[in-house]
Amino acid sequence: MVNIGILGCGRIGQVHARSLQMVDGVRVTAVADAFPETAESLAARTSAAVMSADEIIASPDVDAVIICTPTDTHFDLIQASAKAGKAIFCEKPVDMSADRIRDCITTVEAAGVLFMTGFNRRFDAGFAAIRERIAAGEIGDVELVTILSRDPSPPPVSYIKSSGGLFRDMMIHDFDMARFLLGEEIVRVYATGSALVDPAIGEAGDVDTAVAVLTTASGKICQISNSRRATYGYDQRAEVHGSLGLLKANNVPENNVEIASSAGFRTAPAQHFFLERYAGAYLAEMMHFVGCLQAGQAPSPGVRDGLAAQLMADAAAMSLATGVPVDLG
Repeated sequence: MVNIGILGCGRIGQVHARSLQMVDGVRVTAVADAFPETAESLAARTSAAVMSADEIIASPDVDAVIICTPTDTHFDLIQASAKAGKAIFCEKPVDMSADRIRDCITTVEAAGVLFMTGFNRRFDAGFAAIRERIAAGEIGDVELVTILSRDPSPPPVSYIKSSGGLFRDMMIHDFDMARFLLGEEIVRVYATGSALVDPAIGEAGDVDTAVAVLTTASGKICQISNSRRATYGYDQRAEVHGSLGLLKANNVPENNVEIASSAGFRTAPAQHFFLERYAGAYLAEMMHFVGCLQAGQAPSPGVRDGLAAQLMADAAAMSLATGVPVDLG
């Protein structure tokens, strides 16, 4: 039995707790949150003990921790957990600072603990199938990847101010997906963006509409489109063009019913919220993490994948500020 402690019992901590309850051979042993009532509520649903984060990390009855706390707490929790010999699952981003992520890599690898970064979209059935079919040679050599990610509506400006910006908060998922589908490292990033959805986002120093073009050393290209507004639902699509054909993953609709009339054909809108759209991916992600713990195998994506995505986000922010492409060392 794998015993897991959850650090942070907010929305995403609750999602992971529900997923773990559906995975064999694991139990949530303890939970911690800055708000006692939030921790107590999740503890009641999982039959877990309520402890402080320090107590969970020090507990001999906890094999691994799931870090779902605010980003600015990740560094200290990762350092302490690794030194205590705990396996670690950490929500993205690992940290807002690439240098601090490098420090985490040093500590994690010196401790020899397993580490997984929470890029859940790799575990979406459609995106995972594209990756498998690319590996099987179905479309030949990958040449061009297109990723579209658009939220139904923007978050509050109060969130924007502490998010690190669209590239580090939102597009970071797509940067990881680009590496996942291209199968190569990115060497150049060019990005542009505007505040077209909410002027207050621009006043806060961020953009809500952005495009990034990524290039690999061999010349493969990925184009990413992000927007904080999509009137038709949560827009999550990917297309991979290769020398022998094309693979595409479309949006997931609210239902698969189609109506036909003299006005034409009409289908349901895309699912509206990320928790619905990626419910299966969150479960598959936790199954992978627990399976790796049970087998003693390194999970993927790991801590170095977290660093790679952060470096791309930093490069995109620099490209937006300077108006020129940024090369990654």
